[in-house]
Amino acid sequence: MNNFFARALLDPGQPPPSELINPDGRRATKRFDVYRNNVAVGLSDALEQGFPVIRQLLGAEFFRAMAGIFVRQHPPTSPLMMLYGDAMPGFLAGFGPVRHLPYLPDMARLELAIRQSYHAADAAPLDAQRLAALPPDHLMRTGLVFAPAVRLLQSDWPIHAIWRANTDPAAPKPGLGHQAVLITRPGFDPALHPLDPAAASTLAALMAGACLSDAARDDVDLAALLGLLLGQSAVTGLS
Repeated sequence: MNNFFARALLDPGQPPPSELINPDGRRATKRFDVYRNNVAVGLSDALEQGFPVIRQLLGAEFFRAMAGIFVRQHPPTSPLMMLYGDAMPGFLAGFGPVRHLPYLPDMARLELAIRQSYHAADAAPLDAQRLAALPPDHLMRTGLVFAPAVRLLQSDWPIHAIWRANTDPAAPKPGLGHQAVLITRPGFDPALHPLDPAAASTLAALMAGACLSDAARDDVDLAALLGLLLGQSAVTGLS
């Protein structure tokens, strides 16, 4: 019954499970329809809260209609609703009515990453003096351990500029071109930092486990990047 119940719950074309009956012995069709509607509304509400910039870009009415389609194609796989919607980037990439907005999947990835960063585990930041005390040759052979809240996204679109334009009324209009975004959580809330291509490439290598000498490019300001990471409590240890 459980599998049938779950399928019927998100498919209005399915009848209610035959085991659900009213006190008079008849099938509880109306009661199940009310419950089914409440579930769909609750999941749509979670998507609106989780993707506020996508909602802003598409408009409330369109987003709500799209959310109704999404929740039926991608029901929750976890009871943790604060992370619901991890299938949204792929869904948007294949959703015909938004094909003219090719940056939407990456914007969904950014909003997911912000939520993941917010709910990630706490970790004590590295004391910057430990890094400063290393001899230069030893320092360059060292790798970094990153806080669980740290995220890096690289996009063919100006996702940070688009995000900012839809969250800050004073922000300038987005331009063109690709953009990388570092997400940190120095306190309670995530912070977003646009990165140039050299810094993003170096950071991606560091996050993949490379040491500083292998990760650093000739055109990257390594001191500035390390200063940003340490100042944002993004590094928790050395390797």
